[in-house]
Amino acid sequence: MMAQFLALKEQAPDCLLFYRMGDFFELFFDDAKAAASTLDIALTSRGEHLGAPVPMCGVPVHAAEAYLARLIRAGHKVAIAEQTETPAEAKARGSKSLVARDIVRFVTAGTLTEENLLDARTNNLLVAIGCVRGEYALASADISTGQFALMRIDKDRLSAELARLEPGEIIASPAIEEPLAGWEVLSAEDFDSENGAALLHAQFAIDTAPFHRSELSAAAGLIGYLRHVGRGQIGFLQAPLRHDNSRFLAMDAATRESLEITRNIQGGGTQGGRALSLLGAIDRTVTGAGARMLAQDLASPLYDRHAIIRRHDMVRWLFDDALLREHMVEALKAIPDIGRALGRIVAGRGSPRDLGQVRDGLEEARNVRSRLSEMPQLPGLVQQLLPMLDGHGEMVDLLFRALVETPPTERGKGGYIAPEYDEALDDLRETSKNARSAIAALEQKYRGDTGISALKIKHNAVLGYFIEVPPRHADSLMAQESGFTHRQTLANAVRFNASALHEEALRITEAGSRALLAEDAHFEELVAAVTARANAIAATADTLARMDVALSHALCAADNGWVQPELTDDNILLIEAGRHPVVEAALTKEKQSFIANDCALSPQDRIWLISGPNMGGKSTFLRQNALIIILAQAGAFVPAKRAIIGLVDRVFSRVGASDNLARGQSTFMVEMVETASILREASANSFVILDEVGRGTSTYDGLALAWAVVEAVHEMNRCRCLFATHYHELTRLAEQLGALSLHHVQAREWQGDLVLMHELAKGPADRSYGLSAAKLAGVPQPVLKRAKSVLDKLEEGRAATGGLAAGLGDLPLFAAAITDAPEPEKDALREAITALDIDNLSPREALEQLYALKGLLD
Repeated sequence: MMAQFLALKEQAPDCLLFYRMGDFFELFFDDAKAAASTLDIALTSRGEHLGAPVPMCGVPVHAAEAYLARLIRAGHKVAIAEQTETPAEAKARGSKSLVARDIVRFVTAGTLTEENLLDARTNNLLVAIGCVRGEYALASADISTGQFALMRIDKDRLSAELARLEPGEIIASPAIEEPLAGWEVLSAEDFDSENGAALLHAQFAIDTAPFHRSELSAAAGLIGYLRHVGRGQIGFLQAPLRHDNSRFLAMDAATRESLEITRNIQGGGTQGGRALSLLGAIDRTVTGAGARMLAQDLASPLYDRHAIIRRHDMVRWLFDDALLREHMVEALKAIPDIGRALGRIVAGRGSPRDLGQVRDGLEEARNVRSRLSEMPQLPGLVQQLLPMLDGHGEMVDLLFRALVETPPTERGKGGYIAPEYDEALDDLRETSKNARSAIAALEQKYRGDTGISALKIKHNAVLGYFIEVPPRHADSLMAQESGFTHRQTLANAVRFNASALHEEALRITEAGSRALLAEDAHFEELVAAVTARANAIAATADTLARMDVALSHALCAADNGWVQPELTDDNILLIEAGRHPVVEAALTKEKQSFIANDCALSPQDRIWLISGPNMGGKSTFLRQNALIIILAQAGAFVPAKRAIIGLVDRVFSRVGASDNLARGQSTFMVEMVETASILREASANSFVILDEVGRGTSTYDGLALAWAVVEAVHEMNRCRCLFATHYHELTRLAEQLGALSLHHVQAREWQGDLVLMHELAKGPADRSYGLSAAKLAGVPQPVLKRAKSVLDKLEEGRAATGGLAAGLGDLPLFAAAITDAPEPEKDALREAITALDIDNLSPREALEQLYALKGLLD
């Protein structure tokens, strides 16, 4: 057995090997140690290998999925080695033959399909990174639903796209420069572009000529990996869609993290992080598929005004009809997760319950279409989607006739094919039923014949059917003339067999086995019927998810007083009474009100320089406007009284920062890297929020950097920008930059305490409230008094010298400093001094040179 285990282990050296032994999956050697530690189960030993005990642990087969989930979450990969023949078949090959086993599947984080291993509301993506001659591409797939996409990317956009996709597992070509920890780098053969073209053509019968070689490389890596983990089967995969970056609003990884779009970085785990994110604040979806699509929409907002307006119109249609919203909520609640059930069926891991979910879901989809088709003036997107909800009538009718109302999750025990679907199967079931009645009658007969009222006929997997009596009655049945044959003696019972019982048992076993085989054949027929329509069923699932997302937006808008944004191609952002959706949701739970603020950016006033005290609401104001743009371009209504939004191609956020010790980057270095990315990449159609740029270094350096960054954004990027700062000296830029205006968050001091108003007003802040904020935070009074005295001295020095920004008003603008700076004048005095050969001058020559230098100075 150990020889067989070790041979299988050689096929999966980087996996924990689940080795099937009867009703358990056993693990040995280092696999057992790792699993026992992760699962907190007992580690034992059995036998010896090379003179040492063999470490061993195991988990029951019936509970394996729960243990698998914990191992995968801990970062392990698992290989499943199943018995590929029965003990009887092994025995037929020879009395000492070992039951044959083989690895049937590898379980990895990105290739899960089991319902218990997946989060119903989150996509589970496998991403392959291809690279051909420096050209990068990504292939992403969720085999639980069949989604498959290809896209070319610039090398510099790799981290941004991975942040958008949030993959569960990443595999990479060895041509990738600097792969990160956690990526699995495969061989060059795995990412061969010619092989990718052949695989795509063979799998989907599509023309691969339009695809770039880097895309074909990524496709080769992904499909080949799926075949490897599936032992030749790739699961459910639809034909690939090409993701066109130009159709979507772009965000880098730092922006997504700081805006907390799908996960709050302080949330403490996946669920907590989601709940406190933008996604958690707006999610009113009633289906898992809808929740997954909503997360995709927020991660990839559109940059296509026509497509966005079509989504808005669908939300408006539901927003305006409260009764329709109620009906849709009830209808969608009744629809199972068709997409995931379909994924399991096509992957060969489906159950009768999955077939039932497809049947019930498609029937409900047909009902939804029937109801909506009767309504007048349907939005364009709804009219386009409705046909996707039908067309499965013949298959649905087949499933209704073939399956019981509530099919079981296990197919091995049968009982899921409906009565009257197959007359031969009904006859087998009747035979089995009659045989069981005969067993009950036989039990009564044996009791009467023997006079033993405690006699029972029982069944187990080892003995089959047997007669059981208490030990005190055993002697009378041991007699040869009794007709009973002794089988087993236990402490509290003695077991026998009889010829009549044996005959009835054979009838039951034969009928039951034939019935199970018949049901299994029908199951395969139904799976084939569903698989043949897999793409059409997936389209229905996506349509239901899109309706659920629109319904979620409508419910959120109706509950919170959100409005439909107006979209324009002009570079403006006009938000009246805007709010931060996440902060407002948190305040509402505490029965507090959110202070709304306006924002009005235009080509003539495109940069707002915002000052004011800490905790005054500057960062919240910056973030809320970025989130309003993202919501609007994702197709949602927005938290405002009115919103006019010029389409944004990219959103950049430099709000808060943390260090990256693993890469040797301090907080200030991270801030500068993010700021540099903004200055390089932001276009006139971008929206940028910058908070406290330059605060991580000395005052003079920080002010100088902040000053230059504001000028660069104004003169070079020319984008819409909100810039929050504590450098009051920056307000002088308003005198030089025509498209910059000054604003501040209001605060007041009342009886020695700081009162934060959270309201935005025009003009600069009247003063800094740093000491007041420190008092509010609980800084001890002696420290505050000392700080006040130091501040007074510093203020005196600033008044005497003109302050930190003295003379900055005379500097040319950023663009002028780059393009129009005059050549520096020659310094004759410096040149003369430099030319002196002091060591070789006589005293008289030195005196003459001094007079000459003084002449130059004059």
